[in-house]
Amino acid sequence: MSLRLNYRQVNAPAFRAMMAAEQHNAGRGLDKVLAELVKIRVSQINGCAFCLDMHAKDLLKLGDYQEKLVLVSVWREAPVFSGKERALLELAESVTLISQGGVPQAVYDNVREYVSEEEFVDWILSINTINNWNRIAISTGMYPGVSM
Repeated sequence: MSLRLNYRQVNAPAFRAMMAAEQHNAGRGLDKVLAELVKIRVSQINGCAFCLDMHAKDLLKLGDYQEKLVLVSVWREAPVFSGKERALLELAESVTLISQGGVPQAVYDNVREYVSEEEFVDWILSINTINNWNRIAISTGMYPGVSM
C-alpha cells in the first residue's frame, strides 16, 4: 500500500474546512461513545480502513466498549445497543446509503423519539462529515498506520 498524496499538504484550505466541520460537530454535545459508534459503522459501510482503525481506537479510549465495537456491524441482532444507539445507527446507514432508499419516514420518526430537531441536524452533519472523511481517505490512499 502506498499513500497517493498527502491532502493536508497539497490542499491545506480543504483540510481546514473539514476540520472546521469536525470541530463544529465536537462542540455540539453529541454523546461521544455514540458518535464513535456511528463513525465506525459508516466507515465499515464505506470500506475505509484508515477511519475504521482510528475510530475503533478512539472508542476504546473512552472506556470498555469492546463488546459494542465487535458487534456494531450486526447491531440489529445484538442486544447490547440501546434504543437511541439503534436509532442513530440506522440513521447513519440510511444517510450513508441514501441512494438506495433515502431516509425512510420510519427511520426519521424513530430517531426523533430520542433527539430534538436541532440534534437531528447535528447528527446528520456528523454522519455526513465522516462520510466525507471516508471518501477523502479512500481517494488519497490512506491506510491504517500511514503517517501524515
